[in-house]
Amino acid sequence: MRITLFGAAGKMGRRITKEAVNRGHKLTAVVRDYNDMVVEGSQVTVVQGDATNLEDVAHYCASAEVVIAATKPPDGSESQLLESTSTLLESLANTPIRLIISGGAASLQIPGKPNSLLLHDNRYMSESAIAIGKACLDQLNLCRASKNVHWTYLSPSALLVPGERTGNFRLGADELLIDASGRSSISMEDLAVALLDEAEQGQFVQRRFTAGY
Repeated sequence: MRITLFGAAGKMGRRITKEAVNRGHKLTAVVRDYNDMVVEGSQVTVVQGDATNLEDVAHYCASAEVVIAATKPPDGSESQLLESTSTLLESLANTPIRLIISGGAASLQIPGKPNSLLLHDNRYMSESAIAIGKACLDQLNLCRASKNVHWTYLSPSALLVPGERTGNFRLGADELLIDASGRSSISMEDLAVALLDEAEQGQFVQRRFTAGY
């Protein structure tokens, strides 16, 4: 499969790259700075580009079957997330290319409270995470308003941290996944597995889904 990945040098991007390489996919890894990423493997091409730049997006997505966005703006620049998402949606409109966004958890519903989101629950959202949480909610709403793009939005569990690749996790839709101890978590490695599974299988086109233990 031909995949273009924006945000390849980030924490999730690096794990998505590794998972894609291990599965034998041909990957174009888009980074803002060549010095941020060194990848071994003939099936990976590292290129310099910006997901907010329509020309870059159009150029690097033209030959892809799946485009993955794993960008995370620096603190104080959360609006960049909406700029890049708008650019991707515009570029991929009315094409067969699928878009998978590695997004945020803030828009997930609290279990048993369908009208309550993580964004408004201080058990899950610290004050410092509110700005990016709001941006991720707006990002999901942008996708939901797009009827001519084959998008998928992946929300992680409340706690997303580096860890092991186990391949053992559950999938859900719009509600936060919580384990028997009341904990909501998934490793970045397993989230990458869930994302590449979706790239290969296409179960959640024009839908959001979540993954967790």
